Amino acid sequence: MRPETLARLQVLAAALLFSGGGAGIKACALTSYQVASFRSGVAALAVFALVREARTFPGPRALLVGAAYGATLILFVLANKLTTAANTIFLQSTAPLYILVLGPWLLRERFRKEDLVILAIALAGLALFFVGVEPARRTAPDPARGNALALLAGVAWALTLMGLRWMGRSNTGGPSSAAAAVLAGNVIAFLVVLPPALPVGPARPADWAIVAGLGLLQIGLAYKFLTAALRHVPALEASLLLLLEPVLNPVWAWVVQGETPRAWSLLGGALILAAATSKAWMDTRGKPA
Repeated sequence: MRPETLARLQVLAAALLFSGGGAGIKACALTSYQVASFRSGVAALAVFALVREARTFPGPRALLVGAAYGATLILFVLANKLTTAANTIFLQSTAPLYILVLGPWLLRERFRKEDLVILAIALAGLALFFVGVEPARRTAPDPARGNALALLAGVAWALTLMGLRWMGRSNTGGPSSAAAAVLAGNVIAFLVVLPPALPVGPARPADWAIVAGLGLLQIGLAYKFLTAALRHVPALEASLLLLLEPVLNPVWAWVVQGETPRAWSLLGGALILAAATSKAWMDTRGKPA
């Protein structure tokens, strides 16, 4: 199997593991700060154990990318506790928009005129999330604030993907630097929100099992796949393959929590995914099989 093909399959496997995050976070009765901190604490241990390249001291680049990733982890949990899983993941999935804008500057990746059309479609989809006032519900008590946090998570996720790709193709960086950034990001997230996560009151065994599963599988194993794949897959293509996550994430939230997103949110998410898929098709058109 060609390295590029294996890398794409690894990205898809990571997306499948990522997709359970929204349902798991909502099913856990711990506070948002507790879930964010303890999930990343478990993930840091999992990455250290599963990813051999992570067992190196992070350099300045790895710490910089790790800070962006740590922000993504924290914002994703906080947003999921406040708005619907669909809104959180669709708004975080606007990362390709920021990569399109920042990629030519930060990564020297090509920007074409056709990308302006894709950008316009995605922005139209983004605007639909803010049509009208979304009602609060048991699983989404503050949709407006949650949506804002999810948007910030999209920016942080774009910076993370670009940073990992930047290190992966750098003469001074490599798999060890990228894996160290993932480990550093989890340690940063764990430490930053640990103070407001304490003290911990009584909790169900199921809550601790959910946190352990989120850290070990949804982050640790997923990033074992993703960090290996980004050596062969450009940042934009990786972000597009990871769109399997927003397709499945609301499904798991509906199955586990009975959470149904608004029609405007679904339409906005469909436009964002359509724009991203069109971009992926344009980028691969005419390339050898």
